[in-house]
Amino acid sequence: MTGASALHRRPARLAGAAVTGLRRATTITLLLALVPVAAGLLVAAALLRAPLAPVMREPWRPVRIIGFALLYLLAELGGLLAAAVLWARRLPDRRHREERRAADAFAVLERLLRLLRRAAEAVFRLRLEVTPALAATSRPVAAPVLVFVRHAGVGDSFLLMQTLLGQAGLRPHLVLKRTLRADPALDVLIGQVPHCFLPSLDGRDEEAIGELAAGLRPGDALVIFPEGGNFTPRRRRRAIASLRRRGLPRRARRAERMQHVLPPRDAGALAAIAAAPTTDIVFVAHTGLDVLHSARTAWTRLPLRDAVRAHWWRVPADSVPRGEDARSEWLLAQWDRVDRWVADHATPGATHA
Repeated sequence: MTGASALHRRPARLAGAAVTGLRRATTITLLLALVPVAAGLLVAAALLRAPLAPVMREPWRPVRIIGFALLYLLAELGGLLAAAVLWARRLPDRRHREERRAADAFAVLERLLRLLRRAAEAVFRLRLEVTPALAATSRPVAAPVLVFVRHAGVGDSFLLMQTLLGQAGLRPHLVLKRTLRADPALDVLIGQVPHCFLPSLDGRDEEAIGELAAGLRPGDALVIFPEGGNFTPRRRRRAIASLRRRGLPRRARRAERMQHVLPPRDAGALAAIAAAPTTDIVFVAHTGLDVLHSARTAWTRLPLRDAVRAHWWRVPADSVPRGEDARSEWLLAQWDRVDRWVADHATPGATHA
């Protein structure tokens, strides 16, 4: 039975490898084509904006945005080159390949994200204020945690990853949208560490999240965005209407009272809790990037006028209720706490209902 099962799985693996190879060839080719385009646009924007600098309030905004985009593309190329070098170095070592592969990928991710964060601080005046303050550690020795995060604004997932890797000393195991596989460096590097992209190709979303949670070790953090997408007023209205259509009027009424978050889609979060019932849970609320919810707002709101504020709290595993229904209600109550914190600290002009 085992041999027959392996034979059945082999064509699927080969097909998956072919799709992955084609996707990466396409995205890397597009990346190489975009670099000279972005460089040309940067030069043109600088030349056109320079004469207007004395009379315009933000004459260098196009230069800032295009310049950061060019840096991002170059960081992508650097990440791909680093991944190729590390792959070549690992070839002779077959015994500890899995452990080295993940450690190398996390190291490259941290360096790239640190570079992009420093660039955003310089170019877009990004400032991050975290409460309570995170204690940096030189080695990940902390117990594993589940991290449930509000999703709002461009770049919040990247900023969270950098904070976990660089300041909290944790290795983020990520649950991400499948569309992010279009990012070539992210596709290659995330593929080297525990992760899952949703929706899964086999329709086993909750099982995939549960397997990630069950495999957590000290120093690991499973990161989930329970809302399923960036908050916008339109998505909030659609989510509430969906709850009513599904015959959940009480949950819809509670969601209506939360003005700054989407009602959590709790299937994935509950699967993670069930698979790791002895693991503490960290909730993260933030505001500041939610002013950037479209291309238009990114154009008008950059550089940032206010700091990005984030607040987290940890719930011990033995304080989480038992039973799926009780946990679902508890998760909704925690999300109500996220909403109240955002209401008290929201950046003026954020995309709130």
